[in-house]
Amino acid sequence: MIITFSSGINLLFFSLFQAFTIMDQNRDGFIDKNDLRDTFAALGRLNVKQEEIDEMLKEASGPINFTVFLTMFGEKLKGRFLQHGCADPEETILNAFKVFDPEGKGILKKEYVTEMLTTQADRFSAEEMEQMFAAFPPDVAGNLDYRNLVHIITHGEEKDQE
Repeated sequence: MIITFSSGINLLFFSLFQAFTIMDQNRDGFIDKNDLRDTFAALGRLNVKQEEIDEMLKEASGPINFTVFLTMFGEKLKGRFLQHGCADPEETILNAFKVFDPEGKGILKKEYVTEMLTTQADRFSAEEMEQMFAAFPPDVAGNLDYRNLVHIITHGEEKDQE
């Protein structure tokens, strides 16, 4: 599930955002039972039992918005990394972002992220960009704190401000 941009850089987060957007069939910012049923149907699985969908939804701590989706994926990702004896998932994902941040500031400019996602690989639409920035808004200077984002993905909560 890692997108490789033409520059050869992997960015897991943007792939996860696309997955969330695809699953959020009604575009309300949440994945619910109808979205899951529609997603299964789009994948050719038409007779999904309600119990199976209910079990999937029980894995979440509440309504599944993008942050909850990231948290759920982060928990599964962490388990897979440990299962295969791989490095810490937080460090691995941080390293992917650091390629875009040669000064090591922990932030990326909103304009730069927008340019990368609308011009590279599977291009994001203007609507997808709006949804992403609504879920993870930049600060007043237009910076995205990717360290905090990675912390949310791998730990399920925002990092305490130091």
